[in-house]
Amino acid sequence: MTTFKTECCIAGGGPAGLMAGYLLARAGVQVIVLEKHGDFLRDFRGDTVHPSTLDIMDELGLLDRFLKLPHQKVEKLTGLVGDTPVAIADFTHLPVRAKYIALMPQWDFLNFLAEEGKRYPGFDVLMKTEATDVIEADGSVVGVRARGDDGTSRDILADVVIAADGRGSVLRDRAGLTVEDLGAPMDALWFKVPAHPDDSDQTMGRFGAGYILVQLFRGDYWQCAYVIPKGALGNIQAKGIEAFRDLIFEAGPFDRERLKAIRSWDDVKLLTVRVDRLKTWYRPGFLAIGDAAHAMSPIGGVGVNLAVQDAVAAANQLARPLREGTVSVSDLEAVQTRRMFPTRVIQAIQVAAQNNIIGPTLRLKEKPTPPFALRLMQRFPVLRRIPARVLGLGVRREHVAEFIRDAKG
Repeated sequence: MTTFKTECCIAGGGPAGLMAGYLLARAGVQVIVLEKHGDFLRDFRGDTVHPSTLDIMDELGLLDRFLKLPHQKVEKLTGLVGDTPVAIADFTHLPVRAKYIALMPQWDFLNFLAEEGKRYPGFDVLMKTEATDVIEADGSVVGVRARGDDGTSRDILADVVIAADGRGSVLRDRAGLTVEDLGAPMDALWFKVPAHPDDSDQTMGRFGAGYILVQLFRGDYWQCAYVIPKGALGNIQAKGIEAFRDLIFEAGPFDRERLKAIRSWDDVKLLTVRVDRLKTWYRPGFLAIGDAAHAMSPIGGVGVNLAVQDAVAAANQLARPLREGTVSVSDLEAVQTRRMFPTRVIQAIQVAAQNNIIGPTLRLKEKPTPPFALRLMQRFPVLRRIPARVLGLGVRREHVAEFIRDAKG
């Protein structure tokens, strides 16, 4: 058994965990981030970096270096409802420097944060190290029990433990926090289709008779999501991979030759959609953020960006008391108080979309027509700025505290 001591231990090397770790270390806090994998290379993780996150990078003086990483820009969101093209959101009027969504492999984003974190002496990432339990004393969480991939155990004692270990968070369960399930009527099947030079580069959603297909242009390929009713995967798989390719052929613009890239079910990844949130995100010595605090639907691709906003709020609130050794339950509560409202609003929008758009579309037998709100947006383009504002910047947007911005490596 090896024992470490730090000021903050963060479980999970995703967007919430690494951003929180980076910001706290930049503010002079000693941080250890635990990541159970040996690298950040995972397919079909959230790759949409919204203007709110790009603005955070700009505030930190990182945006120019960040945008040197391979990415595609999405300035407008469009769709096809039945046979009718529709424009949905226009990000070009947002009051930020980067007025678009950047489509970037999440592993590039995470590697960037990890490399930037190394500039600060208090920042450490332990790869191949999985948080398995919390360590408690006198009713407070005082650390994390972790296991290396070689089976060795480590105790990491910390003034605050932050659970950023995703929607299946082990630590939030071990800490005894209660999850409220809001429900989701669908799952999504992710796969790749090769791009052709004469393809449009437009990211879009296709809504048809009983199906929804989302296409994200990634340069040399399309990252696609085929939305299915919750629990329908078994029936789809039973019909075989050729029948699944037929479904995609009928839904999308791809010829059958390209769809041969979906060789087997190994090329199709299931995203089990969950929408839930913790009733209480904290207890003495412990805080959950990101998906560990609130699993988001993939609608709008906002999950990564909500997680980053959580991380900023947590760092703003906790950096000084962690550095001074005065962190209290009220500091942890303040993070939830700050972030619960935007979480509730965005999840309410997602649940409304699930119940009124996604679910009914998956039950349709005939081609749909655009609803009134979308028809109104086509007539009055200025209305497209509303969904762009909500998706692009979110609700109660976070800004990095000045004392963190001004810190130097």
